[in-house]
Amino acid sequence: MVECLIVQPIHQIGHDILREAGIVPRMARSADMSDVTAEIEKATAVATRNAGLSTAAILAAKNLKVIAVQGIGVDPVDVGTATQRGIPVINTPFANVQSVAEHTIALLLALTKTIVAADRAVRCRDKTYRYRAPLVELAGKVFGVIGFGRIGQATAALARQMGMRVIAFSPSRSSDVFEKLGVVRVTLDELLSSSDFVSLHLPATPTTEGLIGRKQIGQMKLGAYLVNTGRASTIDEAALIDGLSSGRIAGAGLDVFPEASIRDGHPLTMLENVILTPHIAGSTVEAMERAARSLAAGIIAVVHDRKPDHLVNPQAWQDRWWAGSECK
Repeated sequence: MVECLIVQPIHQIGHDILREAGIVPRMARSADMSDVTAEIEKATAVATRNAGLSTAAILAAKNLKVIAVQGIGVDPVDVGTATQRGIPVINTPFANVQSVAEHTIALLLALTKTIVAADRAVRCRDKTYRYRAPLVELAGKVFGVIGFGRIGQATAALARQMGMRVIAFSPSRSSDVFEKLGVVRVTLDELLSSSDFVSLHLPATPTTEGLIGRKQIGQMKLGAYLVNTGRASTIDEAALIDGLSSGRIAGAGLDVFPEASIRDGHPLTMLENVILTPHIAGSTVEAMERAARSLAAGIIAVVHDRKPDHLVNPQAWQDRWWAGSECK
């Protein structure tokens, strides 16, 4: 039996497509879906999302031919070990681009229009809130994008449509990309000092870890807003909390956190100028369906020994353990 262990829920269409191809989808039994080492041994494929796939889990998988990650970032997976074992890792880099970009703007609107506080004021029959609300208009403001990949570019396009002037920082993108979108390329220092709104769209890598720390928050315009729908590791959380508490940063919209879920009594939950969402930016119905279709197609390709789209570790495909006589 060819089995796909699904660590975290995917859209039903993914289950249907896998079954039609003769692959049996099975949900992980782990209560918190964080450790599937005990039940991965017989799986031919594994589909995950935010839950980690550790070295131990990958080594325990005797029949594993493919690891499929829903989303762009594959940092929850030990890609190095997978590559050494000749196990391809695939992702879905296009599925959630528009959804995450829209969520970024939604967080910014919620912050600048004080949506959460205004809703609370109505429910509490606070008739004076409308005279105290620190509302901000977006048109004409400077929107700074840090990380100019697909999501950063899509967010920039939405910001421009709303009348904002967009600047961006990305050492790796060609100038043509900036020019095509009408975005001004700047250094990180220039972006921080010029932006009314700063939006983070970075992967979790050693070079991006803690990129926004005390120094960078100190460089931001007084009263600027910060939104992060990328990876939590890019921000020094303690520095962010200090910046929000002191008023240097007017507000923050966060969809990602260092832990899977924010603990009770966390300082961020005590701040009125913060809006928190539980890593749902890419979880629209449309994005989930696109991702499930993409994951299923990639898994089916590998099971039938066809090179899949969106291959993260090409070397693993060259060295796949089940191909030829050099089995690992």
